[in-house]
Amino acid sequence: MYFDGYGYRGTSFEQRYQCFSASFIDKPHVETGDRIIMPPSALDRLASLQIDYPMLFEFRNDAVERVSHCGVLEFVAEEGMIYMPYWMMENMLLQEGDLVHVKNVTLPKGTYVKLQPHTKDFLDISNPKAILETTLRNFSCLTTGDSIMVAYNNKKYYIDIVETRPSNAISIIETDCEVDFAPPLDYKEPEKPVAPTKGKEQAVAEAIEPEAEPKFVAFTGTGRRLDGKSSNYQPQPISSAARPSDVKQSGGSSSSRYGHSQQSAGSSSVNGTRRSHGKLVFGQNAHRNPNENPKEASKESKQEQPGKEEPKFQAFSGKRYSLRG
Repeated sequence: MYFDGYGYRGTSFEQRYQCFSASFIDKPHVETGDRIIMPPSALDRLASLQIDYPMLFEFRNDAVERVSHCGVLEFVAEEGMIYMPYWMMENMLLQEGDLVHVKNVTLPKGTYVKLQPHTKDFLDISNPKAILETTLRNFSCLTTGDSIMVAYNNKKYYIDIVETRPSNAISIIETDCEVDFAPPLDYKEPEKPVAPTKGKEQAVAEAIEPEAEPKFVAFTGTGRRLDGKSSNYQPQPISSAARPSDVKQSGGSSSSRYGHSQQSAGSSSVNGTRRSHGKLVFGQNAHRNPNENPKEASKESKQEQPGKEEPKFQAFSGKRYSLRG
């Protein structure tokens, strides 16, 4: 059954039209959505059919087997023609005046859609979610594999429809739909820093173990006696590679020697306190007992020094003079 000679048949709406972009009828607002402008005869046929509202259509480019979906905005086009947004013609690979097959369909309400921007610039917008919500108000349906255009601030952003649920084509009119974003097409993950390769010379240098550095060893100096006599002790040289146990033993012997000298100094101080008060004793006679004979002390000192030694300084050993003359 035909209607007005335009090939409308049966209980569904199917027709072929020549397609043109919206710029031919000076309606730039058509570019911001997915709705087309159809002739008045299409409205007469659709009104006589029992179809679901809102009116949704499937249009097909049989030359390249491309299929998409759209809504209708007005019925003011010339007979045999339809006007659609130019970005929809690009999706369908259509040129001005090409034939397109249009058919009315019923689509389920969408519950989920996944979008992927073409460039990272869309994510740089201050509030891309609000811009997207405002733009999708002009859309009636979405089809998996399409690319929609979002115009903002005199710039056009293209976004791919990666996935839709519950079917490949969904209606987004008066529905609560979850929206997810995939990384932009031009997004590149930051490269991980690569460790510089070691050269042969550097590897050989690391393979050679460094020489052991000389460690600090305490109490390795020469000893000095408080009474001015020379010390017969000569410290043994300790190599830089000495074991820790040897160092500990050497330190212990030094501490014992110094402990002995401290003990002798302490004993001398005790003996000094036992001397009679009111006398000062200097030099070597400080260790002599006050009751000891000076001659015996001199003999003992001579016996202790069998060889000739260099004369040493002795306090108050010069001649004495009397002020009486």
